[in-house]
Amino acid sequence: MEPRQKVSTGSPWEPIVGYSRAIRVGNIVEVAGTTAMKDGEVVSKGDAYGQTKYILDIIHDALTQLGAVMEDVVRTRMFVTNMADWEKIGKAHGERFADIRPVATMVEVKALIDPELLVEIEVQAITQS
Repeated sequence: MEPRQKVSTGSPWEPIVGYSRAIRVGNIVEVAGTTAMKDGEVVSKGDAYGQTKYILDIIHDALTQLGAVMEDVVRTRMFVTNMADWEKIGKAHGERFADIRPVATMVEVKALIDPELLVEIEVQAITQS
């Protein structure tokens, strides 16, 4: 079995809950559900587009740390607290993935970990190396 590489979230909850921001095994990279949080505060409060852009930047950084790029992403899953925000979230997603066009799922959920979070995104990538 290939060695497991991990990227930390830096959160104090990571060892308590038992998770990583991202893991790479072989050419598969999985990025955990990612929200617009920085230093315990919600980024772009009330702005689904801004939160989505911020989340995709975090995901980009996690992929890069594991030797992957956004072009390696084959699936995204978006969890949103208000489906009426789908166009704002979709716009930010499209700006990053318009040419890549991974399969994508968007579902409405009752709530995320903080009531001011509007979207959470996870991705799967398959690298060429």
